[in-house]
Amino acid sequence: MLQLSFVHFKQNSYILIEGARTADRFFIIQSGRAQRYHETQIPGNAPAQLGPGDFVGVIPCMSGHSQTESVVALTDVTAIMVYREQYPDLIVKNTPVAMKIVRTFTREMRMLNNNLTKINLNDSAITSPEMIFSIAKYYEQLKQLDIAVYAYYQYIKESNKGRFYNQAISRFAELRKKTHAVYFEPTKDLVRDYPQNTMIFSEGQRGSDLFIIQDGVVKIVKVVNNSEVTLALLKRGDMFGEMALLDNGLRSASAIAYEPCKLMVVNKGNFNQMVSTQPKYIAKLTTMLADRLWSMYRQLANSQLQESRAKIIDMLALQLENQKVSVTPGIAYKTDYTPKDIIELCGIPLEQESMVIMQFENDQHCNLVDGKIVIMDVPDLIKQATFYRKQNGRNTNGM
Repeated sequence: MLQLSFVHFKQNSYILIEGARTADRFFIIQSGRAQRYHETQIPGNAPAQLGPGDFVGVIPCMSGHSQTESVVALTDVTAIMVYREQYPDLIVKNTPVAMKIVRTFTREMRMLNNNLTKINLNDSAITSPEMIFSIAKYYEQLKQLDIAVYAYYQYIKESNKGRFYNQAISRFAELRKKTHAVYFEPTKDLVRDYPQNTMIFSEGQRGSDLFIIQDGVVKIVKVVNNSEVTLALLKRGDMFGEMALLDNGLRSASAIAYEPCKLMVVNKGNFNQMVSTQPKYIAKLTTMLADRLWSMYRQLANSQLQESRAKIIDMLALQLENQKVSVTPGIAYKTDYTPKDIIELCGIPLEQESMVIMQFENDQHCNLVDGKIVIMDVPDLIKQATFYRKQNGRNTNGM
C-alpha cells in the first residue's frame, strides 16, 4: 500500500542543495513558495519560483545522480515526499502526477537540446519540414538511398507544397523502385522490423510514435553543415522518440537502423493505456528522461567552463557519473576513453589539441595507459570537477 509522508521546510531553509548526493526522493509542493536556481551557470536557465503542484528533485531522484539545482524555501513550505521505489505505485494510484512529470521532462529536454545544439554543433537552424529536403539530398549524395527516399517522402508529406516539392516528388519516384525503405506511413503494427540503414524517422518530421528497441541498434543523428553528427547509439531495451509523442512537436533528430532492428511501437492511443496498466514502462521512461536531462544539464554547465583543463576534468567526471562508476577512493580506474574522445566531447578547438594532450600527461588526476585515460582517484576527480563548476558560477555571477 502506498504511504506518502508530509515534510515541512522553514522559510529560508534549503530543500535541495546542488551537488548533494542524497537523491533517493523527490518532493511535490503542497503549500508555500520556493525558488529554484543553479549555482553553476546554465545557458537559457534562469531562477524560477515554485508553488503548489510543482515538483522538486525528480531528475536526480529518478536518475540516481547528484542534485542538479538548489531550491530554497521563500516561505514556510509543506511538501509530499516520494521515494524512488514508491514511484511505480504512485503511477498506478495517480496517473496525472506521472503524466505531469513526463511532460515537464519533455519540455525541458526540448529547451536543453536546442541550447546544446547551438553550443556544441554551432547550429542555430530552426527544426522545420524544409530541413527534411536537405537531409534527403545529403543521404542521396552519399548513395544511402534507403535513407534518402524515406526523407524525400516525409518532405513531400510535411512541406505543404514547399519550394522543393516538385523536385522531391521526382526524386522519390525515381528512388522508390531501387530501395528497401519501410513504414513511410504509421501503421497499427505493435512491432516493426527495419532493415539495416533504413530511416525510422527524420528530423523535422511530425512524430506520433515512441519506440522501444527489442533487437538491434538504432543511431540517433543530426545533419549539420553537410555532415552527419551521431548523438547516440541505442540498444536493446532503450526507448526513443518520446518527445514528439508527448508534445506533438517535430522530431529534433533523425533515427536510423544501424543494424537490422525489431522495434515495439507505442502510439498516443496505447501510451495512455500503458500509463495505467504498465507502470514499469512509465517508470523506465521517467528514469530514461531523467538520465538524459541530468546529462544535458551537466553538458551545458561544461560548455560554460573557460579553461581547457577544467573542461577536461569536468567532462571526465560527467562520463564516469553517467556510467555510475563506483570505485574505492585511491584506486586507479582505467576508462575506455582516449584524450581525443574527451577533447571532442568538450568541443575544444583542433589547434588546442596537442596542448591539452600534454596536460593529460602531466595531470595529477589522470594518466595514459595504452592510449586510454586512467583516473588515479575517481571520487577526488569528481570533487575537483564540482569545484570548477561552482567557481565558474561564482565568477559568472560576479561573486
